[in-house]
Amino acid sequence: MLEALTASTDSYADEKMSESVIAHLPTLDISRLDGTPDERASVAADLRDILYEHGFFYLSGHGVDPTLVAEVLAASKRFFALPEADKLEIEMIRSPRFRGYSRAGAELTQGRPDWREQVDFDCEEEALAVGPDSPAWQRTIGPNLWPSAMPELKDVITRYQDAVTRVGLDVLRAIAIALGQDEDAFEPMVRPRPRQHLKILRYPGRAAAGSDQGVGAHKDGGLVTILLQDELAGLRVQGQDGEWIDAPPVPGSFVVNTGELLELATNGFVRADVHAAVSPPPGLERYSIAFFLGAAHEGSIPLIDLPPALKRAERGVSSDPANPLFRDVGANHLKARLRSHPDVARVHYADLL
Repeated sequence: MLEALTASTDSYADEKMSESVIAHLPTLDISRLDGTPDERASVAADLRDILYEHGFFYLSGHGVDPTLVAEVLAASKRFFALPEADKLEIEMIRSPRFRGYSRAGAELTQGRPDWREQVDFDCEEEALAVGPDSPAWQRTIGPNLWPSAMPELKDVITRYQDAVTRVGLDVLRAIAIALGQDEDAFEPMVRPRPRQHLKILRYPGRAAAGSDQGVGAHKDGGLVTILLQDELAGLRVQGQDGEWIDAPPVPGSFVVNTGELLELATNGFVRADVHAAVSPPPGLERYSIAFFLGAAHEGSIPLIDLPPALKRAERGVSSDPANPLFRDVGANHLKARLRSHPDVARVHYADLL
């Protein structure tokens, strides 16, 4: 496959610019990677085009048990139906690790409140011993917050998190193959363990919000995102032409997108596209579960040496000057959390503000 990529003297970018702009998200059946050599080459070529165009696609053939998917959605709805006092028991402001529950409007995107309530989880782990010379991001390491009113939530979230972590690592291997690399090329980035940031989300109807910003326009900061949508549409992806593409739920599939760390690692060959979620119509509510597979906080992001045909198509990193990207993964993570949760920042990170 690598020979096929490098044999061509044509510019990959010129070839892609000659094609029509994709007006909908494509579907990738990742199980084809375990098929014949022709199927493996075909899915790699399809994925390479997707990564260059916009980095968003529907993923089928992922192998996650539909029963587990239904179970985690049902558990999320039960949590959000709890009395407010039970939800506030695990309010995020109680945790220096940016874990726990946030009311609608508590998280900011581009400085504006997102109208959704959510619970953030990450790896379930012991807190690190932090000294005066420790990197500030080490304060974000530690246990999640779990509601005493719903003890079963920990089990289902942990099982689902394990399942989508496996999917995310499978996607990373597929991306490595698509980019002409060894399939384990990204493995050093996730050692000693990948970050497992997961959000359960509820979007109230827009009549209550007075705004249609479920979550504002942004790029994801990790490696890959695995999004599970319930029944209502709301996700929109901005194409290269600036037009918005709707990405409604498709039963049995996830929406997968690449994050800024992959854009950084490939000098812009892989896109981390802007996307947003609009609030549902009045009287309705939308549920989704977003899983963000991230690089290990201890490491830094290298520059992947792409084959010549792909290297000529590198576009550079489209970083916001007001929110620059760092190759230091832990510093990137902490910067993003301080910006999106200023209330937690004021309580637990006043020394950094």
